[in-house]
Amino acid sequence: MHELRRIRNREKRSFFKVRSIKLKNGDVQVKALFTSKMKTQGKAGVQQILVSFSATVFALVLGMLLIYAIGFDPFSAAVSMVEGAFGSKNAFGETLVKMTPLIFTGMSYALASRCGLTNLGMEGQLYMGALAGTATGIYVAGLPAALHLPLTILAGFIGGGLWGLIAGALKVRFGASEIITTVMLNTIAISFIDYMVNGPMIEPPGINCQTQPVRSSAQLPTLISGTRAHWGFVIAIAFVVLFWLFLWRSKRGYEVRVAGLNLSAARYSGIHTNRNILLVMFLAAGLAGLAGCNEILGIQIRMIPEISPGYGFDGIAVSLIGNNTPFGIVIGALLFGAFRAGGNRMQIRAKVPNAIVSVVQALVIFAVVASQMLLDKWNEHQMKKINRQESEVA
Repeated sequence: MHELRRIRNREKRSFFKVRSIKLKNGDVQVKALFTSKMKTQGKAGVQQILVSFSATVFALVLGMLLIYAIGFDPFSAAVSMVEGAFGSKNAFGETLVKMTPLIFTGMSYALASRCGLTNLGMEGQLYMGALAGTATGIYVAGLPAALHLPLTILAGFIGGGLWGLIAGALKVRFGASEIITTVMLNTIAISFIDYMVNGPMIEPPGINCQTQPVRSSAQLPTLISGTRAHWGFVIAIAFVVLFWLFLWRSKRGYEVRVAGLNLSAARYSGIHTNRNILLVMFLAAGLAGLAGCNEILGIQIRMIPEISPGYGFDGIAVSLIGNNTPFGIVIGALLFGAFRAGGNRMQIRAKVPNAIVSVVQALVIFAVVASQMLLDKWNEHQMKKINRQESEVA
């Protein structure tokens, strides 16, 4: 009873509440583990932001040194990239255009990661969401924009979600690794899109490999006049808020995060882990589907075989940079969006090859991930120290 009272007192000091504590063997230890980890994560929030920011700055400095080492002016390259990303209204609009799908795919990877899953299928889910949105935008007629546009966006979410649900069902039913199944589903989705665009959905008379344009009632309006920036960015920010509310302000979101800390312990404590896996894979894939749907409705207007330059895979990096947090994902998407928007300007003005942008991105990812690993080790050490001190006091 003394042990139970001590665990409950520790729970009261924690920001998060755990499920009811039972006196079965091991139950108290499981609940204490969850509470301690949640407490450590809450305290480390600001610390993680500072570490990620410092690591990003360090990586950018390394990138500038690399540019200098290969014989180019790093200052001119940096100025050109900033001008290409933020130097004018059109440049800023292009940055927002590149940011929008990265926010969605970053949230997709982060949501799955919070549940202890690894979703590598965002690219395929993006394509399936784009296909569903395109079909709804073309073949559903007679609706006003107030109904047609939300319906098309919902179709994009469901299209991507159902594609991700396949991997979730395979994991729950057969124990298949979602890492393997999502990668395989990427190839299937892209090949299926190629077939649809060149076959059943091809625009008459069938010369170009593309579909008909979606109806005007299903197109996203422009956000900044004179640019390609569209209201998909606002939708992305709205979903960032929903992402935060779900994970940090709902019972189901708490269960998802507990499962991400230890799936077996979560199952033992009474959480329906299989149901959460299916839900999370559907929601995460739906977010990736929204990336493709918004790209169609706001930029491409029609489906083509290659609508994504790799937004699905870049979403992994965005999520890692943002440490799977809502604010961090937005910052990571801004950084990578600026890289994409400013890379061409850097190549034209400073004569630096655009490929160097990919190298700088890799340096940023490596620095951020390495710094987070070191921070996790430090936090784990501090948690063990606190637990040891409390045991001595007890």
